[in-house]
Amino acid sequence: MRAPAAPARHVICMKWGRKYGPEYVNRLYAMVRRHLSGDFHFVCLTDDAAGIRAEVQCLPLPPLDLPAGIPERGWNKLATFSADLHGLRGTALFLDVDVVVVGPLDDFFTQPGEFLIIHDYKRPWRITGNSSVYRFELGAHADVLEYFRSHVQEVRERFRNEQAYLSDVLHRQGKLAYWPQAWCPSFKYHGIPPWPTNYWKAPFVPPGARIVVFHGECNPPDALAGRRNRRFRHIQPAAWVAEHWHE
Repeated sequence: MRAPAAPARHVICMKWGRKYGPEYVNRLYAMVRRHLSGDFHFVCLTDDAAGIRAEVQCLPLPPLDLPAGIPERGWNKLATFSADLHGLRGTALFLDVDVVVVGPLDDFFTQPGEFLIIHDYKRPWRITGNSSVYRFELGAHADVLEYFRSHVQEVRERFRNEQAYLSDVLHRQGKLAYWPQAWCPSFKYHGIPPWPTNYWKAPFVPPGARIVVFHGECNPPDALAGRRNRRFRHIQPAAWVAEHWHE
């Protein structure tokens, strides 16, 4: 079934498997609604729509036919580049379901660039982007997906994950651009006080942040609760998460 006509601005997320429950999608929609003015169409590509709020249009995940048992590594995100993604047309802003929106989003649709993504936090000298937040025109980069589908083994041998592959292809095409540095900070790298002050100072929202990205072993509920084990870096409870990550 094709999607009905919708506004030109789409916000797209993905949820598959059991790692994230419907509350992640519901809270993401609520945060976007609070921070994005005007009309938009919110889509969740998912294998399980149970519990997701009515304002979100749930559509099937386009199949990638990945080999069984391979590490996930975000490859499913490449399905957003389908030549025909359920009949959707216009500009799409993709958001991971575990980001926390803390500031205005309108500029994410007007920032100049053909394809925009977060620049890699850990190794900024590389071209690789972080695909927690990216923007593109629907149907414009179908070659990225089609090449992957026909060269799965080759791509997986050359690139560790989908964002490395995606960044490489679009960079070579001259289409890759990055969000302003302050807009999409990492909670892990930018929001935790430096050692040893992390033992008594609480995490904070980095200045200029609009979308705080959670990657690695810590998600919003982990940050909200704090972490005191010895395996990973100590984190005091991030009370600010509760101010934004809710319906």
